[in-house]
Amino acid sequence: MKACDSCSDRVHIGCNHRKMSVLSRAIGLVLIYLPILTLPFIFTSAYLVYFSLKFCGAENVKRYSDFIPDRASHRYDLKSQIVMNPATRINLSQTKLFWILNCTWYCPYSVALFEWHAYMVKVVENWWCPFGHERKNDYGDGAIDQSFWHIYPDEKAKLNDEDRNNPIFTENPDA
Repeated sequence: MKACDSCSDRVHIGCNHRKMSVLSRAIGLVLIYLPILTLPFIFTSAYLVYFSLKFCGAENVKRYSDFIPDRASHRYDLKSQIVMNPATRINLSQTKLFWILNCTWYCPYSVALFEWHAYMVKVVENWWCPFGHERKNDYGDGAIDQSFWHIYPDEKAKLNDEDRNNPIFTENPDA
């Protein structure tokens, strides 16, 4: 499917959605909720990473709650929630409860969980592997004071200059 011109380098969905068959969109709706079944495993994985960091000595590791938006920041509540026009949309999208459950619970809590997990995996990567590669700068939100290699002077000396002095995994370059 050719992307619309106004979408530039973004994910192209809005310009294509109405062109998709009703069956295709219904399957997409079902598929978006099936991952709920994996949430217990993702929570378990995230907490295993969190506790592994704590057992390695990490302090100031952000918690899951740090990634959840404040309830007061949500634009709508059940009383003021907008719904879709019944003449053009399926019945589910016409209920306030559907949108509140999605926009207040499912989406922000899911996004927060995956952002928290990704953040911690970046911390782990920066701790154990302070070795540069083309995507390493993307790990800045998981910056640490020193990597595993930096805490041992003989090992730190083996690092490439860029790795030894990278502010993502060394708070005091050349110290």
